[in-house]
Amino acid sequence: MGKYEMHINKPETMDNESMLQLKGIYLAPYMQLATQLIGKARYAGGNMFRHQIDTMGILIDYGYIDSILLKASVVHDCIEDIPNFNPQQIVNIDSDGQQVLELVMEVTKKEGQKKNDFLRSIIENGSERAKILKCADRISNMISLGFVTDPAFIERYCDETEFFIFPIALEVDYTMYHELINLVITRRKYLEDSGYILKKKESSPK
Repeated sequence: MGKYEMHINKPETMDNESMLQLKGIYLAPYMQLATQLIGKARYAGGNMFRHQIDTMGILIDYGYIDSILLKASVVHDCIEDIPNFNPQQIVNIDSDGQQVLELVMEVTKKEGQKKNDFLRSIIENGSERAKILKCADRISNMISLGFVTDPAFIERYCDETEFFIFPIALEVDYTMYHELINLVITRRKYLEDSGYILKKKESSPK
């Protein structure tokens, strides 16, 4: 089994058995809870509710139909982004609620915690589910980064992805790792094509 006590269910294809398993997952109440994020705008456009659904779609795209993982993906930003959110709302949804909340807490930055320390804690102590969820979350964010025009923000986000998310993806899902590499390459290519990298070099102290 390696370092994890269990391995997340990931069928090769969405066959009938997998479809029925997905059909049986009690997702609607989690989606309803996440609709509180509809008014929370994202830097790249859209809103945080769409990001939750996008993250879930990426997991399914990669073959993950684990109920805890998918339910957590739908509400993974609720604690951070909904003012005065009561985590007990997640626990009360169904019998998976407690495990879902525990997973959500793993991918939630604590108040006052530095982003680098938060990501490092996932690398060092995160569960398999937390690492998979964080990779899907970052893929969604990196795709959205294509609509961001602030080059300094793009550069910082690419650096963060390379330093913290690449090791996570390499550990749990090589195909996600490969997509993340390609996403970073395209964003860095944008920085080069826009002249940002050249201007930065020219303005740097010699």
